[in-house]
Amino acid sequence: MKMVMINVCSWGLMMSLLGVMMVGDGGRLVAGEGLLDGSKLEMFVDELPHMPKVLGYHVGADGKPMPKSLTIGMFYKKWKFHRDLPATPVFAYGKSPATATVPGPMITALHGVATLITWLNHLPSRHILPYDTTIPTAIPPHNSGVPTVVHLHGGINEPDSDGHLKSWYTNGFKAKGPEWMKKTYTYSNMQQAGNLWYHDHAKGLTRINLLAGLIGGYVIREPKVEAVFGLPSGDEFDRVLIVFDRSFFVNGSIYMNRTGDNPTIHPQWQPEYFGDVMVVNGKAWPYMRVQRRKYRFRIINTCNARFLNLYFTNGLDFVHIGSDSAYLNQAVLTKETFVGPSEIFDVVVDFAKSSSDTVVLANDAPYPYPSGDPVTEASGHVMKFIINPKPENDGLKLPTKLANYPSPDPLSVSRTRYITLYEYESADGEPTHLYINGLANDDPVTEKPKVGAAELWYLINLTEDNHPLHIHLALFAVLEQTALLKEEEFKKCMTKLKDAKMCQVEKYARGEKVEVPAHEKGWKNVFKMRPGFVTKLVVRFSYVHSNSSYPFDATAEPGYVYHCHILDHEDNVMMRPMKLTK
Repeated sequence: MKMVMINVCSWGLMMSLLGVMMVGDGGRLVAGEGLLDGSKLEMFVDELPHMPKVLGYHVGADGKPMPKSLTIGMFYKKWKFHRDLPATPVFAYGKSPATATVPGPMITALHGVATLITWLNHLPSRHILPYDTTIPTAIPPHNSGVPTVVHLHGGINEPDSDGHLKSWYTNGFKAKGPEWMKKTYTYSNMQQAGNLWYHDHAKGLTRINLLAGLIGGYVIREPKVEAVFGLPSGDEFDRVLIVFDRSFFVNGSIYMNRTGDNPTIHPQWQPEYFGDVMVVNGKAWPYMRVQRRKYRFRIINTCNARFLNLYFTNGLDFVHIGSDSAYLNQAVLTKETFVGPSEIFDVVVDFAKSSSDTVVLANDAPYPYPSGDPVTEASGHVMKFIINPKPENDGLKLPTKLANYPSPDPLSVSRTRYITLYEYESADGEPTHLYINGLANDDPVTEKPKVGAAELWYLINLTEDNHPLHIHLALFAVLEQTALLKEEEFKKCMTKLKDAKMCQVEKYARGEKVEVPAHEKGWKNVFKMRPGFVTKLVVRFSYVHSNSSYPFDATAEPGYVYHCHILDHEDNVMMRPMKLTK
């Protein structure tokens, strides 16, 4: 949305002269090479790959699991996204250049058993994609090296292992960010069983480092708890689907715009990136052969900005069993699955109920969401399933009851906060930056929740966009969404005062109430904030599966953050620091 009119042209011109739009890898993005029309690529010609699996634990001589130390690198290499597309220069996670993949290896951890990972940056001195130093950006001395830092999304971990945006470092730790703490991160895995993913989180570079390939899956298993659910299991029937969109040049290189919407202010930054090729597990529009039985799919939307409204073209159902990093308390059946950027939905699909021998997993979410363009033929298809016509009895009966986590209690909260989302624009109506509570990320900390506390947060979205809000460390449950009345009047007050209580938010938050979908009523770490609505959350800074205290000091430096997970928004700079207290 175009939230506030401010004249920043003169400032932007100065910054554009000072800033540098960096283009790396020996000039791969040479003008005239030509942008590939993704629709010309044939769909469903590459098989869905299994990502390499890495165990985050040892099994001792006595059969008991033990903590394990891993070393995972970030490498420059070339990756084949499609049979007919030249190999693409990427950044990839892996144990070696030869074994590195996009996405990176699937890390499997065990509840209660720590995994220690040393994330090593082996990347070249220059980036393979353009970026914009007029937004707050990690810039190493002499612009030498690609800054990176890994965040385990959904992880409940100590602050110095959370992957703070200012804890970045370059190849060989030659340059380090101001909040760099240590080389090896400790993931305690003490939280509930569930799905997570890891990705780069460097200041101002998240959107391009993920675009280059720095993403991967992570799962915490708790066999004693999960065995009773009777869910599909094993590598063949329990699959992670990591979905993202990309555009390419005809030479196979990833396309990233070189000119911004507001070039006199930000030479390169644009408010959203959308690709015209849908990729799953590193292959464009892959196919998967399945039997007529139940399968479990852990669907992770790792797109920079694209929302996905997923459905099967023959009407097959999704049975939701989990959302983000937690199981639901009971299974929920839907025809569609609406997945915001960075959200995870854990579903079971029964292909025995298919009326056809092939089916496409499709998408019909407009982009930008919700008021953008309709999907194209290319972005409206995700992957294809080829179903064996022979019936099979898998012997599985899905449970109606799953986890037994406590329900959110708004009466138990110790503090109420109002969090407001703003977007600003230049005099010619183009976005310049996005703030939370009218503050930049580098402004002083204002959110200081207590360890173990529950708080009530009202998220007020004054923009035209839906923003997937992600809170590090915490889990939250969404209670309700209420439309704002006389929105322009309220915006005018908020633009001036930046204080929801002084602007009498309760007077305006009296419009339509939209019920939270049943499969999104569990404990989450991301939720889609509707434009023009106030979304009410109960936020917990404690575990939900037990009364145990964190096994680490959550009040330590460098603290945590919360932010919009549209990557182009969080980089500029819809992100705020959060410092826990005792």
